[in-house]
Amino acid sequence: MGLINKIKGEFVDIVEWTDDTRDTIVWRFPRYDNEIKNGAQLVVRESQVAVFVNEGQIADVFSPGTYSLETKNLPILSTLKGWKYGFNSPFKAEVYFVSTRQFTDMKWGTQNPAMMRDADFGMVRVRAFGTFTVKVDDPAVLLRELVGTDPRFQTDEVSEFIRQNVVARTVTALATSGVAVLDLAAHQSEIADRLAPIISEDLKHLGLTMPRFVIENVSLPPEVEAMVDKRSEVGVMKGALDDYTKLQAATAIGDAANNPSGIAGAGVGIGAGAALGAQLANALQPTAVPALAPAPGAAAAAPPPLPGATQWYVGENGQQVGPLSPAEVVGRAGITPDTLVWKSGMAAWTRLGDVPELASAAPPPLPPA
Repeated sequence: MGLINKIKGEFVDIVEWTDDTRDTIVWRFPRYDNEIKNGAQLVVRESQVAVFVNEGQIADVFSPGTYSLETKNLPILSTLKGWKYGFNSPFKAEVYFVSTRQFTDMKWGTQNPAMMRDADFGMVRVRAFGTFTVKVDDPAVLLRELVGTDPRFQTDEVSEFIRQNVVARTVTALATSGVAVLDLAAHQSEIADRLAPIISEDLKHLGLTMPRFVIENVSLPPEVEAMVDKRSEVGVMKGALDDYTKLQAATAIGDAANNPSGIAGAGVGIGAGAALGAQLANALQPTAVPALAPAPGAAAAAPPPLPGATQWYVGENGQQVGPLSPAEVVGRAGITPDTLVWKSGMAAWTRLGDVPELASAAPPPLPPA
C-alpha cells in the first residue's frame, strides 16, 4: 500500500486556488515535479482565470467553472504536445491562476506640487491625492508583459508604476483644466471621470485597466490658504457691520437700567457702538463725500460734473452743494471765510478761510451795518 500511495502522490488530481490574501494578482499552481493526472479536476472560482503554459508558451485559458482536464478541454495544449489521438497518461504543464477582481487598496498623491495659472492668485502650486482601483483586463498579456515566471505576482510589484502614470496624467489635467483654484473642489469628480479611461488606455498594453479613479482632495499652499481665509474674514466683516452696530446699541440700552447715569450712560454706549461701526464701514468702503444734515425739502443731488479741475463741495444752510469748480465756489453768493468747504482727500469739512487756494480769492465778510 505504501508504494501505491507514493505513486498516486506523484499525480495531481485537483487543480485549484483559494486565495487567502488581498494583494495577489497572479499565483502559480505549485506542481513542482508532480504530473497532472489525465481527467484531473480544474476548479476556477468566480473572479479567477486559469492559464495553462507549456514550455514557456501560453496555451489554454479557462474562465470560472469546473473542468475535467482531457484532450477536448485542452485543444491548444494537445496541439503543442502532439496528442493527435488523445492521451491517457499524466502530463506536465504550468498553471497560473489570475485574479480578475478589483484591487481597491491603491493610493496616489503628487510628490511635487503642480503649477497652475489662476485668474485670482496668479501662479499657484497645488497638491492632490486620492485612490484608484486596478483590474486585470487581459490575463495573457499580463503574463507576457509583467509576470513572466514569477510564482506570486502581487500589487506592490506594479502599483508604483501605475501611480507614476496617475500622477503624470493628473498634473497635466489640473494644469490644463481652466478651472479656478477656488472651484477645483466642485470639479474634482468631473476631472477624475475624464481621467479614468485615459489612464486605462495607458495600462492596456500591460493587460490592466482602471475601473475607478478618485481625486479626494486638491490642496493649496499654506500662504494661499491664509489669503483665502483673510478674504473670507473681510467678507464676513462687511456683512456684519450693521448687525454689530445694532448689537452694541441694544447692549447699551439693556445696561442702562444698571448704569447710575441712566439714559445718558446708554447714550454713551450707543454712540461708542455706532462710532466703531462707522469707522469700520469707512475703512471698507471707497472714499465718499461726508454728508451734511439735509435741510427740509432739499432737492435730489445733481449728476456728477465732467472730468476736469478739482471739484469742491460747499455747505449752505446745512445742505451740501456741488461739485463746484474753485471759481464757482469763490464767486457764489453768500460765500464767506467761515463757509464750510470740502474736496476729495480732505479728512473733514473745513472753513474756507483755512484753505489757502480758496481763501485768497474769497471776499472778506461784510462790515456790520
